[in-house]
Amino acid sequence: MICSTCGTYFPAASAPRLCTICNEERQYIPEGGQSWTNPGELHNKHKITIHQLKEHLYELEITPQFAIGQRALLVLSQNGNVLWDCIPMLDKATIDFIQSKGGLKAIAFSHPHYYSNMNDWADMFDCPVYIHENDAPYIVQKGPEIKLWQGEELTLWDGIKIMLIGGHFEGSSILHVPFLSKEGAIMCGDTLFLSPSKKHFSVMRSYPNKIPLPLREIRRIKHRMSEISFDTFYGYVKAQNLDADVKEIFENSMERYLAE
Repeated sequence: MICSTCGTYFPAASAPRLCTICNEERQYIPEGGQSWTNPGELHNKHKITIHQLKEHLYELEITPQFAIGQRALLVLSQNGNVLWDCIPMLDKATIDFIQSKGGLKAIAFSHPHYYSNMNDWADMFDCPVYIHENDAPYIVQKGPEIKLWQGEELTLWDGIKIMLIGGHFEGSSILHVPFLSKEGAIMCGDTLFLSPSKKHFSVMRSYPNKIPLPLREIRRIKHRMSEISFDTFYGYVKAQNLDADVKEIFENSMERYLAE
């Protein structure tokens, strides 16, 4: 069973009455009530599109948009490819494309809203799934490839790192890829949220429900991000790409939160 609102896959035999990911203050149950779909319906109505963003980086999206509408980002790297976040669908064309690029060595996540069908992806590509241990309670379908990591960061290979940021979820993380730009690119789902104007970043406990974080958390996140080198940003949808003045915009945004 697949939650139509967030795209999380639940075992058919034990699906709850309400999606446990949506029935929580950071997400929501639609006003019309809980609804479910299944892989067959999803494949009949939707397809996966793949676009190259730059050398060594692709985005994968479901069209027409389904559930939250996030994209997955495929990072091609010399010693193994990484999929950042998942989309709740996997088809033969996508499998063939990724295999043509060398397959996957790992899948890594920003936070629980994008877990979707992660076990299907892991099974297909025979690779581990990295989730911060702080977000383990939100894993609704266990899988043998799920690896919980601890601490502030996890180094993969070729300088790629998963970094704990927190805020949105206790385990909210970013992927830092040093070779995609001069100072390094960050991919973050919506651990950080870039405004439509591309002139402001938000950090919130809940984006759809507009629940703010306490100022102490914003101060902590500001300090954490100051320790990371980056000049390029990729958010959870294609409208959230930024490659100019990224760190300055982020720091200015945090100052606005903290101004008295």
